[in-house]
Amino acid sequence: MARLGVHRVPQLAAYRGVVLLLWTLAAYNAFECRGLFWDGSAFLVNLLDSEWFHDFYAARAHVDWLTQAPMLLLAEAGVRDTRLLAMAYSASLFAVPAALYHFALARVRHDVPLLVVVVAIVAGVYLPTSFFIVGEYNVTFAAVTATMAVTLTAGIRSVRDVVILCVLGALCLRSYEAMIYFGPLLAAAIVWASRRATDADFAIRVLYAVAALAFVGAAVVSTATIVDYWDHPHFSEVRSTSIEFWRNMQFAIPLAGFAICGVAGLRNPAWLRKRGPTVVLGVVALLLAVSPWWRDVHPPSILYPPSHYVARQAAGVLLAVLLGGMWLLVAWRRNPPSVLTTLREAPVARRMLALVTALTFAAAVPDVALTRLWADYLGGLRQLVNERTGIVRAETLPQYAWPNKLFFQDWSFPALTAAISRTPGKAYVVSDQDYLSNPPFEPSCGLLPKLSGYSWRD
Repeated sequence: MARLGVHRVPQLAAYRGVVLLLWTLAAYNAFECRGLFWDGSAFLVNLLDSEWFHDFYAARAHVDWLTQAPMLLLAEAGVRDTRLLAMAYSASLFAVPAALYHFALARVRHDVPLLVVVVAIVAGVYLPTSFFIVGEYNVTFAAVTATMAVTLTAGIRSVRDVVILCVLGALCLRSYEAMIYFGPLLAAAIVWASRRATDADFAIRVLYAVAALAFVGAAVVSTATIVDYWDHPHFSEVRSTSIEFWRNMQFAIPLAGFAICGVAGLRNPAWLRKRGPTVVLGVVALLLAVSPWWRDVHPPSILYPPSHYVARQAAGVLLAVLLGGMWLLVAWRRNPPSVLTTLREAPVARRMLALVTALTFAAAVPDVALTRLWADYLGGLRQLVNERTGIVRAETLPQYAWPNKLFFQDWSFPALTAAISRTPGKAYVVSDQDYLSNPPFEPSCGLLPKLSGYSWRD
């Protein structure tokens, strides 16, 4: 018994460390108003001007309602400080995925191989794509991870667990287009889990069916949305840039490490027992930790926040592979391939857990470095709009200088400068563009916001 307790210490330390990291980053990023990056500022001012949800895109409405409600409630209560409202909006955008990943980690914390996969998802999917936190995919990816974690650890007769699956299914029903492939995967896993509950009562079976149908429905909604918007200029641009995920170093580096370990482990499972994974993931963690300073040696090698948006489709595919791996680890018990048997070995699983935990903390270094640069950028822009009057042409500003080029987006300039101004409307930064070659997805996002009665209070 004492020996078992000693063995559990590393996995509980890894679980608690990653959870603490998630919430620390969420608090820091909320304080620095990172939710204003790119589309976030346009969403915020539209929420305040319209005094209602910015749910123009029905296929993602459930995520929008969940993340926008806290700020709208504060505004309804009379809060007029846009800094406080921006912090609240950022807090909800970061808190929802952090809570869902925390929940997923808690569900698998006693199963080391599953814990390895969920920690790897935080390091390789969430942190490398979450600078664009306003993207609904951040919540969707966390929700599907939590769903798989609950499905694989659900009690056979636990009404609570099945109700949780139904709630997650309702959230994912209208969350993001990636549900076109996540929906069938999770519905199949839920059906598999329900078949294991051979002596479950009728109510539990009905709840399992409702949960599975919710994820099937999410796939249907996603399919209809993709078909409807297939020829939309924004969707065309998304398709054309989806293969450029490699531009996101924060995603490409851990992806390369996972790919090397995956291929080597499949070809020779015994490799997983040796030093190979330690060397590969150790190098990957080191490269991630020092990535903010690569530009000092090679100027083109920069961390680029907009690439988080570009890499989201590839991150979704990686997540689907990792979730499928979680399912195989639990379900394939009869004559499993040797790679699964090896991964279930306690020494291998504990070593992999230590490696992916170190990788997660390394992945947090560029996240913090970019947030610090964002805070400086926001401070400089705030000083500018408080000193100027009228329309300020973006082309007259050093927008391509370091670090401004990491954060500017031409069509969201008016919204961002209004949100951070002591006197919204006194000055706007506006780009000289026709809004045709690079239009906002939703036309109202390109307008000059009013924000009557609001102000940014230092």
